[in-house]
This record gives sequence, structure tokens and C-alpha cells, in this order.
Amino acid sequence: MYYILTGGVLLITSPFLLLKALASSAFRKDIKERLNGVKTLPKLKGSLWIHASSVGEVRLAKTLITLLQKQGETRPIVLSTFTPTGYALAVEEKLPNVFRLPIDFPLWLNPVFDQIEPSQLILIEAELWPCLLRQCKKRKIPVVQANGRVSEKSIKRYGKFKSFFLWMTEAVVLFSMRSQTDADRLIELGIPEEKIQVTGNIKFDVLPSGFDELKSVTFNPDSFLIVFGSTRPGDEGPIMEAFLKLKKDFENIIGVIAPRHMQRCREVEDLIREFSVEYNLLSNMPEGNWSNHPGSLILADKMGILNSFYANAKLAYVGGGFNPRFGGQNILEPAVFGTPVLFGKHMNNFEEEARLLVESGGGIQLQKEEELYQALKKLLLNSEERQETGRAAAETVHNHRGAALRTLKIIEETR
Repeated sequence: MYYILTGGVLLITSPFLLLKALASSAFRKDIKERLNGVKTLPKLKGSLWIHASSVGEVRLAKTLITLLQKQGETRPIVLSTFTPTGYALAVEEKLPNVFRLPIDFPLWLNPVFDQIEPSQLILIEAELWPCLLRQCKKRKIPVVQANGRVSEKSIKRYGKFKSFFLWMTEAVVLFSMRSQTDADRLIELGIPEEKIQVTGNIKFDVLPSGFDELKSVTFNPDSFLIVFGSTRPGDEGPIMEAFLKLKKDFENIIGVIAPRHMQRCREVEDLIREFSVEYNLLSNMPEGNWSNHPGSLILADKMGILNSFYANAKLAYVGGGFNPRFGGQNILEPAVFGTPVLFGKHMNNFEEEARLLVESGGGIQLQKEEELYQALKKLLLNSEERQETGRAAAETVHNHRGAALRTLKIIEETR
């Protein structure tokens, strides 16, 4: 029934897809990458196939691949991604045998299996594709879900079709979950407890382990640098309102806004102009020396520097948490440097991370946008509380490392 429905949808939408392909070169490129990407790989046999959807999952995959190679993994490693940004990062990081996952249908998936002949499939986080998993079941390929998570939204969706979920996941020999909450949700869906292990969150292992891994930046240590990182639509308005008020309270304040997606920089730049705030584009500033006038703002319009700003910040606000549609962004990135981190109430994609930081005192969860100004002001005025919050944030990250090695043990035991 799944194949009939999927095939029917593809057939019905094919005229629209064809028109879009004719009109958009970017769409044509996307389709070509997904349908023909695996053909660029050499013919492999007995490969270890890792699938990671987007940028965050690719970073986790890189950590696993690095550890696998250090431990002498002899199988050829293959990495597939779903999004173009994930693919671009994997290529940039020079990860082995990278390709885009095609449409979840036998017509396009069978050539993938024939090309790489996987002996095992590792799915990062929540990447459960019915056809992909059933093909693994048919070919007797063991599947492991690594760093698994099950959101409230997912359990509501799968809960209506438990029999379908159990049919889809028959090939999964072990679910390696980030937290007990995620494990309990799987049990609620009918997965036997013996197929579930709680190994912790690999995201704690992905984070930099020291300042030497960062790009060098220069800021006046007496300035109050606040980083508003990974912002999503709707975040920047409240940020600008809070920043304007903080400028009146603190003469030496400097702000950095880093949108989650670079294509939004023009939109964010227009909004900054509406608030009449002095700003500079990061791309126009001297490399390595981003000292700025007090009271001004830096718009980070290029990738690869956000962690360096977090490491030098007095405070950080991580976006995406005031809209349930986004579900928050990675709040561990500033925490690892001992930077107090603030975030919104809707953290369904980073539920466990938010809970751990709040419970330790290393993170502050706001219930509404209007609380941002007062929360930032309070911490800027109280250096002792700010430092204690930062220490708790860094300790939380340190105390929860090690999930990657536990996951590697599972991969070895289930191969």
C-alpha cells in the first residue's frame, strides 16, 4: 500500500515537477544530485553506510567516521545526505564516498544498494524512510539508529499508525537513543525494550574541546559582547528591541547576529536598518580583527565563525525557540565555552539539551520574547551570577561526553 500511494503521488505530481525543473536550474541540479549522485561513487562491496539528513546530522556523522577510522574500520565508509546543505558540508569536510539520498522508492533506491552493497546501515537521529528500511530488511542488512530521537510531534504522528511504524522499523536491530525520554517514547510505540539502548547525545562530543580549534578573533575584553546565534524568522525583531534598550544601559555593548540560514542575511540587514542601528557586515571586516565601535552590531553573513564569537561572548541567545515550528537550535555550542545561554520555550528538537542546561543552572529558558531584555540586563549587571551560570554550562557539556564511543561499540556489536 505504501509503494502504491508513493507511486501514485509521484505520478500525479510529475507534470508539476517537470514544469518546475524547466523553470528552475537549482531544482534541476537538486533532482540530478539525488537521482544520479551514487553513480559518481566507485563500485563497493560490504560498505558501512551512514545516512545523515542535514548539517547537524552530518557533523555527528563526521565524529563517528573519524572515530571509526582511528579504530581501524576496514569496510569502505559511505555517507548519504538528504539536504543540499548537508551534502555541501560533507563534501567540504572531505568525508568519504558522499552522495545525496534519492527518492524513497525502489526504482531509485535499488541502484544505490547495487552500487555500494552495504553490510550495515547507520541512521543518524530521526531519519526513518520506509522503503529504505524495507529494502534493508529484504536484503538482510542490519540497521542501527544512532543518536536516536523521537519528538512529541513524531510520537503523535506515528501513534496513529503503530502497525505501520513497527512494519517500517523491522530492519532496525538496535535503537541507540539520546535519552530515556526518547527511549520511553519508542516503547510507547511498541518497540521491544531489548532493542533499545540509551547511549547519550553525540552532540556533546561534536563540540570543540578547546579554544585552539577556533579562528582567532579580537575583541576588547572590557566590552560586553552578546551573540544572538542561529536566529530564525521572528527572532530578530525582539532581539533588536532588546539591543536598543541595552545600548542605553551599557555604553560598551557589542552585538553579533548570526542567522541560521545565510540566505536570510539580506532580510535581517533590512530589519537592522529599520531600527537605525549602526552595523557592519562580517564579510566587509578585516579577517581576525572584529573589534567594533561600542553600541554597534555585526551581522555574521558568512559561515564558520559563530563558535569563535560564542567563545568570546559574555552572553549568548540561541534562536528558534519562540516558534514551535522551528523547535530551537543548538544551545550546546555556546555552553561548551562557559558562555551563559538563553533560549525560548519551544525546544522540541533540543529537548534533552534544554532540560540538562536548565537543571544545572547553565541555561536560562525564556517563556516569551519580552523577557529577553530583562534577562540579558540582569546577567550583565551581575558578573558573579554570569560567571557561575557559565561554569555550570561548561560542566554540563563536559559531564555528558562519551556517547560517540558508546555508539561505536554498538556498531561493532551489530555488524
